[in-house]
Amino acid sequence: MELELKVTDYSVDEDGVATVRFNRPGRGNSWTGRMNVEYRWIMARLDADPAVRVIVLRGAGKQFCVGADFKALDFYAEDERDYLSTVDMREAAQPGYGVRAEFDHDLVWLWGLRKPVICAINGACAGIAVAIAAYCDLRYAVAGAKFTTVAARLGLPAEYGLGWVLPRQVGVTHAADILLTGRVFTAEEALAMNFLNGVFPAEEFDERIAGIARGMARTVSPEAALTTKRQLYAELMEHDIGACIEDSKRLIGKHMQQADYKEAVAAMAQKREPKFAGLPGAAP
Repeated sequence: MELELKVTDYSVDEDGVATVRFNRPGRGNSWTGRMNVEYRWIMARLDADPAVRVIVLRGAGKQFCVGADFKALDFYAEDERDYLSTVDMREAAQPGYGVRAEFDHDLVWLWGLRKPVICAINGACAGIAVAIAAYCDLRYAVAGAKFTTVAARLGLPAEYGLGWVLPRQVGVTHAADILLTGRVFTAEEALAMNFLNGVFPAEEFDERIAGIARGMARTVSPEAALTTKRQLYAELMEHDIGACIEDSKRLIGKHMQQADYKEAVAAMAQKREPKFAGLPGAAP
């Protein structure tokens, strides 16, 4: 079933790189319930598409996402609104659901997707946008981009699991700074904290992101990427390193029987790019 896209858009290139955009540039790509519904629908569609190998998420114009739309913030301030009922997504698309119960929730469903997701933070990243970025697999930002979780300055607690995920990404010391002060910090600080994988100058940003995504699409086995993504996030929940090692050995044996492994070895011997098959389609 098609969904009319009003505040988002997407495209897929010949290499299998999909680009998803928050598309409210006149409002800083601010987050709304409609945007959440469209974002989920797009991601479910792309994750099911066998032609798609890598997904890039970015904002239209010069900002990534400035957080919740101010009208929404004002809506809740007017009187005692039922916040939970307004963010109920049970009737929306459920991308990434069904992998682990822990991932069957807003935003963290990104960990259940079959495809790697690159967050290309092309400008301001505030409020819920920090959480959206946190659950992507790779994060890159344009030089000088401003970040803030802002919640503490709005009289609100850490949102969307940031109190869980940020300490695991940047450590407790940096997470406390980010969450308790609500201060604005730069892309360069975020890189030093290990929240980002890289920071690129504005004039190089689009090209660098495209190069990373295209390189992954062309040279990384989709089957291996899927299994590795499953390992990466499932093992965050584990406390037994030995079990993780034994499971990895089992998975290595399984993948050595697959066509991608044989193709990778042949491509290496012949000094050429591998020609991996895409993942089979799946129900969105």
